[in-house]
Amino acid sequence: MIKFISAKDVLPLRNQVLREGKLQDHECALPLDEEPESFHLGYFVANELVSIATFHIVPKEGFAGLGYQLRGMATDEGFRAKGYGNMLINFAIVYLRGKKANYLWCNARKVAYKFYEGLGFEFISDEFEISGIGPHKCMYLKIQ
Repeated sequence: MIKFISAKDVLPLRNQVLREGKLQDHECALPLDEEPESFHLGYFVANELVSIATFHIVPKEGFAGLGYQLRGMATDEGFRAKGYGNMLINFAIVYLRGKKANYLWCNARKVAYKFYEGLGFEFISDEFEISGIGPHKCMYLKIQ
């Protein structure tokens, strides 16, 4: 089941998956998490939060219209490859269409390139390194 969740709710899974549990949960907060137009989605299996994604209004240079950035997407290792992340993004796309968003973009980790390509995202940058995290490429999805 997909639910809108709070910024605080995403922190433990962000820490576990994206920071390998090396930080305190509160250190995984993002600057725009609490903005009124930001939203967080969670996929629950038997009341357990297993996949998360965060969306912020952040325009991408060179792209027209209303843009949202996807950040902090994570799925618990034991629940990967079951379609939960895919369902979260597809739910978000429908929701963003209703908000008149034109596109969604993200800085995708190398390990997630195929996941995002499978959802229709396209590469819009060369690979770059985010210090302490690893290689990424910027990816884009036209919504409307």
